[in-house]
Order: sequence, then structure tokens, then C-alpha cells
Amino acid sequence: MLKSISLKGKSQNTATFCIWSSRWVSSSVIAPAIASAIAWFGLGLQIDPHIGQAIASPVATVATVATVATVATVATGATGATGATGATGAIDLDPQEKADPKADPKTYREFSARASVVDPRAKAYPQIDFHLEKDGKPVDLGHACRRPSVPMRGKLVVWFMGHSPELFHFLADEGFHVLRVHYANGWFNRFGKEPPPEDRYTLGKIRLEAATGEDFSELVSIDRPDGLAERVGQFLGWLEQQDPEGHWGDYLQRDSKNSKQVLWDRVILSGASHGATTSARFALHQKVDRVVMFCGPRDQYELWQGLPSATPKERFFGFSHVLDTGWSGDHYCRSWELLGLQAYGPIVDVDKQQPPYGHTRRLITEAQVGGDEKRAHSCVTPGKAAVRDADGNYLHKDVWRYLFTHPVEAIGQPVASDPSCQRELQAKTR
Repeated sequence: MLKSISLKGKSQNTATFCIWSSRWVSSSVIAPAIASAIAWFGLGLQIDPHIGQAIASPVATVATVATVATVATVATGATGATGATGATGAIDLDPQEKADPKADPKTYREFSARASVVDPRAKAYPQIDFHLEKDGKPVDLGHACRRPSVPMRGKLVVWFMGHSPELFHFLADEGFHVLRVHYANGWFNRFGKEPPPEDRYTLGKIRLEAATGEDFSELVSIDRPDGLAERVGQFLGWLEQQDPEGHWGDYLQRDSKNSKQVLWDRVILSGASHGATTSARFALHQKVDRVVMFCGPRDQYELWQGLPSATPKERFFGFSHVLDTGWSGDHYCRSWELLGLQAYGPIVDVDKQQPPYGHTRRLITEAQVGGDEKRAHSCVTPGKAAVRDADGNYLHKDVWRYLFTHPVEAIGQPVASDPSCQRELQAKTR
């Protein structure tokens, strides 16, 4: 199959490469060959031979498509005073490993794009460790994934943490669209330290401004284009153009004036730890389909968790390991109770009960993690730290499916507050 790539470089010179790819020629051969040709032409671009993705230098912008076993679209670029420089290109490698998605049920469609390329209004906020580039490398990448061969649920999961291929693939296998965007979360290192602020809504205000780009906090100033909500809308618009068969536009309003406005009632918010906390705070402000909180919410000295909620409380689901210090320190249990989740069932140990866990919203695990508190914090989501059975399968796969798909109208019986969970932790720091 004949493929071509056109790239514009630092001198605005353009090189076009024609590639004959077949099942007998792998990407591990083609990618280095392209890299050598690019270097010879002096385009100022680099190719990662392992994944075949083009990484732009500070003077060029490139869009690529390259993959082994998946189809991955990557848009990268650098911005100066005038925004993103204007070159795009495409590499489509067709090795034997990349099968037709209709023939290979394990094929995913995966995408990545820089926020500063998707939306030239994006900017950096170094004072709160919110960057477009760091150490000469882009850090404003968003990621998205879907699996064409499974029926789509018509629900989008927005992940509030770093890119997790294992989580994205699990959700894609379940029929979800899933994405994450780069948003302000580095501020926590400045404002989240002890002693806690006197205003017990301080961190919640910062979280809400980071999520919305609206003025909620006096401590930070984040413009709307750099709030998570706007970046999700802009990314969905980009995805709709890149992947028209993917139905990403189904999560956007269709009228011309609001073409990038997200239909949040079709969106599931999810995150772990810091991300679980911000997703919960945003869901109190913006009605969404559901919230899945892994090892969170935190903000153990704050009271925003008890605020009125735009999202009905039965749509909040939490999951934690008992060795996680956020659990042993009562951070999560108090947040769950302030959210009112005891109205929908008791805390259930998933290792001792089968789905649907009494239809509760509060799940814990005592799975073996070798006494490692850090692993306990991370093991509740798909990934390297997740607990597996003797056959190597994820132990908590049914739990994750429950968290994301259990009918929200099916609720457990209300229970009293847990007397062993301390809600007032502030006094310990005074």
C-alpha cells in the first residue's frame, strides 16, 4: 500500500515521502528510515522509532498517524508569540500487526493532541506549575480512545489524571468513549500543604476554577480556554474532525453558536486521588451522568463535599483499598459521608461479596498488596499496580464494570453514619 507524508520544517521547506508498506515491512523498519530522511532534509523533527510518533521541535508542528497493533493519531506542536506554527502531515504505517478493526476485535482507535495545537488560545501558567512545555518537551497532551468493534454506550468518560492505557482500553472494551485533557492540577503543591487554610472551601474553589476556567478562587486566575471543561469541548471538536466515524461529536451541542459546548449529561467524570477530588467538586457544580472516584475524594480538612449538588448524589461511586493512607486516615470515608453516600447503602468489601454489592456506592478492598501503602493507593484502577488472580487476570474487573455501568436508579438501603469515621480532622493540625 502506497502511503505519503508531507512535513514542513524550520525553514518552511517541505519534504514529501512516499512509502510502500505491506505486511512484510514492519514499522520498526519504516520509522527509522523516515527519521534518517527527515534528518537529511534538515526538517528539525525527530521520530521515536519505538512508537513511530512524530515529536515536533520548537520550530515545527506535525500531525502524525502511526501505530503498532493500534491506530494512533498524534498532534504535536510548539507555540510562540503567534501560536502554533503551521505544518501538518500524516504517516500511516500498515504493518502486519495493524489489522482491520472489523477483523480484529482488539483494535483500538487511539488519539493524542496538544492543547496548544487544538486551541491556539491555550497558554501556560508557570506560577501554578501549569505548563505547555517543560524541559523542552510538550506536556499539554490530551489522549482519547475508542474500540470500533464493540457496541457504543453513547457515554463519554473524562479521566482527570494522567494517561492510563490500561484504563482506557478497559473502558473502550466496555463500549465507552474515553479521553483526558491537560488541565491545571500542579497548584496543589503550592496551596495543598499543611497547615490547611482557614477558609475550609479554599481548595474546592481552586479545583472548580481549574475545572471550569471561571473565577471562583482569589488564589489562582485560570482563563476559560485553559479550564478542563473548555479543553474537553475543544478536544472533542478536534476528534470529530480526525475520526468522523467515531461519533465524538455526539457529546457536543449541535447548534452553530455552541458547537464546542459539552453535553455533560452524557459524560462520566472519573479520577484517582487528586483527580477523584476535582471530578467530585466539578460534579457538584455541573450535572453529569455519573462520577467514579478511585482512592478519593481527598481535601480532608475541607467542607465543600457537603455543598448542594447539581449531580444527584446516587450518581457518585467510590472505591478504595483499606491500606491506602487516605482510607486509614479517614480522608475518603468522611468525603463519602459529607457527599451523603450512606443514603445508598453500607460500605462493602468487594472481596467478600459479589456484584451488585447491595447496590451501594461505597466499595473497599483488602486485596493483598504486600503491605505496600503506595501500591494500595494505585491498585484500585487498571494498571501495573492492580491486583491480579493466579491466571494473571484483573481481580477487580467486575468492580470497575459495576462502578461505570451499574444502573443509577438501583440503590441500596440507607445506613447510619459510620461512628469510626472521623469527620473533623482539622483539629489534629491546630
